[in-house]
Amino acid sequence: MRVLHGHGAAELTVRRVAEQAGSSTMGIYSRFGGRNGMLEAVYRRGFEQLRAALVDVPAGEDRIVGLALAYRRFALGSPALYALMFERPLPDFDPSPQLRADALGMTFTLLVDEVRQAQQRGTLPGDAPDRPAYLLWTAMHGLTSIELTHADHRPLPGWLIDSTESGEKVLTEGVRAVLSGLGATVHFP
Repeated sequence: MRVLHGHGAAELTVRRVAEQAGSSTMGIYSRFGGRNGMLEAVYRRGFEQLRAALVDVPAGEDRIVGLALAYRRFALGSPALYALMFERPLPDFDPSPQLRADALGMTFTLLVDEVRQAQQRGTLPGDAPDRPAYLLWTAMHGLTSIELTHADHRPLPGWLIDSTESGEKVLTEGVRAVLSGLGATVHFP
């Protein structure tokens, strides 16, 4: 994780990680079975950390917006890890389908559960939470990813996201727009 945060995904080599850990490359191979196993361990750890950030969001009517904001804070706080989790900064690394399913189980299910609860309370219509949760997640993920993309460049004058505050505002408005489009019957603050 130190190599990823300090040097980016391109430096996640067995040799570099072994040096950082004060180990030999054989130690990495013994522990993880090779580079792919090491990368999968980092990938899993990222989703464990994201889950912890999401679980910490207080319960309440505005928890869906809170989950979106926690997701964004995680991404902005660990952009290299977020990229490894959701993009392909290493073209030769493709987590196994089982690991990807486990990652969704750790994180996406929290949003599904929140949508299910809103449906049970009657504040969101329907009784199948997966699709509305997916629509909410795509808004959260898309807006956050766009913000990260623009954060790597010089600011664009007059662009919608030109500060941390404006990024938070755009994400909040986007999630509320999806909630409204889904037929939310309460105002989400």
